[in-house]
Amino acid sequence: MKIYRYNTLKLMFLLTSMLAVTSCETDFENPNAASADQVYASREGILAASIGMQELYSTTGMRWMIETPAITTREVGITSTFQNLIDLENGGDIPNNTSNIEGLWATMLRVIGIAENIATEAESLEIEAGTRSGLVAFAKLFHAMSIGAMAQNYEQVIVATSDDNPPFVSRIEGFNTAVSLLTEAQTLLAATPISAEFEAEILRGQIDLENTIGAMLARFNLYAGNYDAAIAAASSVDQTSGSVFSYDSQNLNPVWARVYQNGVDNFKPRDNFGLPESFVFDDADGRLAFYLIPLDELNLNLLPIEDLAGFFDGENGSEAIPVYLPDEMNLIIAEANLRKASPDTGAAIAALNLVLTDNDDIFGVNANVAAYSGDTSVDALLDEVYKNRRAELFLTGGSLEDSRRFGRPEPTPTVQNFDEERNRNFYPYPLTERDNNTNTPPDPAI
Repeated sequence: MKIYRYNTLKLMFLLTSMLAVTSCETDFENPNAASADQVYASREGILAASIGMQELYSTTGMRWMIETPAITTREVGITSTFQNLIDLENGGDIPNNTSNIEGLWATMLRVIGIAENIATEAESLEIEAGTRSGLVAFAKLFHAMSIGAMAQNYEQVIVATSDDNPPFVSRIEGFNTAVSLLTEAQTLLAATPISAEFEAEILRGQIDLENTIGAMLARFNLYAGNYDAAIAAASSVDQTSGSVFSYDSQNLNPVWARVYQNGVDNFKPRDNFGLPESFVFDDADGRLAFYLIPLDELNLNLLPIEDLAGFFDGENGSEAIPVYLPDEMNLIIAEANLRKASPDTGAAIAALNLVLTDNDDIFGVNANVAAYSGDTSVDALLDEVYKNRRAELFLTGGSLEDSRRFGRPEPTPTVQNFDEERNRNFYPYPLTERDNNTNTPPDPAI
């Protein structure tokens, strides 16, 4: 069993599913806590660890992976004077110990470490075959999503945990590693479908495991440049089925907690989803009203801001967040058809129109406007896909990856250049990693 040296999440919390992880966590030894071996050595322990892994990813992890690039790419404007948020909105040479930089990295590594242990230890437990396959596939899914979250934000990533000096790989290799993990999970479930026990104990009618694996295969194949594979995976996903992360009073919706909790907001969404005025939306586009509440105000840096709706303004922080949105699959099909060696603009427009004319999305994210009638060149269609990704997938954590991939204007090292569409390309590596791992690469220039 591997326990990554930065994994300060106590295994006892996994057994009780009471996670309280923060960016300034203090690690106290508890002589009465269960050992790692005890946690994973029983059916009850490994099921609790799986629940804890999901809770860690969907609360602390989702906070960092949504908030951090959202500020960098102008999806949101800050409304507080916390230094970590100021650093992100100012851009330029962000300190390596900024809590968002460290929190995103460390949380994803913690999830990877837990996922590796679940996948390894489940093999030796005397449990139902479908429970075992479910546990391993579930762990591989979260392992892959965590690698993907890191690879969207850092130039190089760690894909497997170890005790000393884990190696780094390129972000593209990271995406391909995620694809391999997801393919393994898919193959496993095809051979041994999940048990009723696993469905009841872990998925609880909230996660469609097979479709979620397919959706992540589509996403990470696209990011890796595997366009035919991305189209195939996206086409396989049942868009009438959805998966959500649910929240309650103990595990709050992480964006609600940053925007609405105690009536103190840390950031608010930008006008026009943070896009330049050159990207024009139909006033009737339903995604404007779905995500944005009109507010005639400016933030601390005089950036126009709105109030936030969507999946983030529910009562008491208990509103669920989709693990992925169905129309992301159509946007992946559109983009991949435009980027493959022989672009298929007809297929791209057909997929794009499914997004534009959508009026029955299972989560209510409906543009419900006219079909596309503009320039049908590849470049013009890519701009249209980018615009629709920004609106459809607002605050889902992919905005920095999208901004780079679609070749939006490069940032400069200038601090407080608020006219830039993004103020970084990649984040520096956390100081905690650099201090403990001699393999840590040089920080990107910007």
